[in-house]
Amino acid sequence: MQQESYRVEVVGSFLRPENVKQARAQFAQGQITAEQLRETEDQAIREVVALQQQHGLRVVTDGEFRRAWWHFDFFDGLTGVEQVVVEQGIQFNGIQTKAHGIKVTGKIDFISHPMPADFAFLQKIAGHSIAKMTIPSPSVLHFRGGRDAISKTVYPDLTEYFEDIALTWKKAIRAFYQVGCRYLQLDDTAWAYLCSEAQQQQLRARGDDPTQLARTYAYVLNRALEDKPADMRIGLHVCRGNFRSTWISEGGYEPVAEILFGQVNVDTFFLEYDNDRSGGFEPLRYIKPGHQQVVLGLVTTKVGDLESVEQITARVKEATTFISLDQICISPQCGFASTEEGNNLFEAQQWEKIDLLQEVAHHIWP
Repeated sequence: MQQESYRVEVVGSFLRPENVKQARAQFAQGQITAEQLRETEDQAIREVVALQQQHGLRVVTDGEFRRAWWHFDFFDGLTGVEQVVVEQGIQFNGIQTKAHGIKVTGKIDFISHPMPADFAFLQKIAGHSIAKMTIPSPSVLHFRGGRDAISKTVYPDLTEYFEDIALTWKKAIRAFYQVGCRYLQLDDTAWAYLCSEAQQQQLRARGDDPTQLARTYAYVLNRALEDKPADMRIGLHVCRGNFRSTWISEGGYEPVAEILFGQVNVDTFFLEYDNDRSGGFEPLRYIKPGHQQVVLGLVTTKVGDLESVEQITARVKEATTFISLDQICISPQCGFASTEEGNNLFEAQQWEKIDLLQEVAHHIWP
């Protein structure tokens, strides 16, 4: 896939239309069938793909309209993973998510999963656009619950567990490729949390070594990518938390940069750089020269206020101190709705932000 043909991307999710929210609520209450819900989602996805194309995006997604969460919906389709109700949701800055969690209760595998069919629908309606699928990274399955969320009977030794999740994602990559996917994005909060001193302290308290975890996650990712087809692009989005316009992690990429950028064999890094919590661009010095791309998330999805062309242009220029302009693309810092609740802005504002990025791109890469 030729990255030079475009310079603006989106991370994946868009604000859910009201009719999709209503249909999902009706389905949960048994008022409509699964087929009726899917018809509503299908039409909404057709519309959001058309809007992405109208706003000049070469890469389009389904907006994650079929999901409640950016990660749990994918995990729920894996063999060996079960949903659980937890005492409290994930703690963000001043707010908690719904009390949803997962536990590994059996051997992890990717056998019969609904999401390749979801991608096939997106591919069918994408036309000449590049259809991108987004799924969580394997690191995320381990990070939140750690050892306590993994059956000691099934996995007495975590070495076997990490090998199994690597092979599970390898199967997932193959399954998406077989239905036509040539651009797969792995969404990952673990790497950003490893940059946070507060999160590192929590990891040490539960008996994990943050540096060793980084090495393990790099191994798992590279193992999953070993047999990736040459014509398939894999991206990795490093997220600091994105729930109803709040966040979890803060801290620059320096603590993980040498391992993440220097060793992980993805084609594209999506990096959040929308505020001071993200640190400076110095860690980009570890990005491999050549085909690897960095998508700088310079426009926030957390508020509707619009950044300026001059501000974003200056930030791109600053980044070129550490990485070639040819390797840079730009995007919003995260999705507009990592969960079905969505961030605190209006639909019109999300499209204004994409238009702003297009204006910046035309200015920098005429």
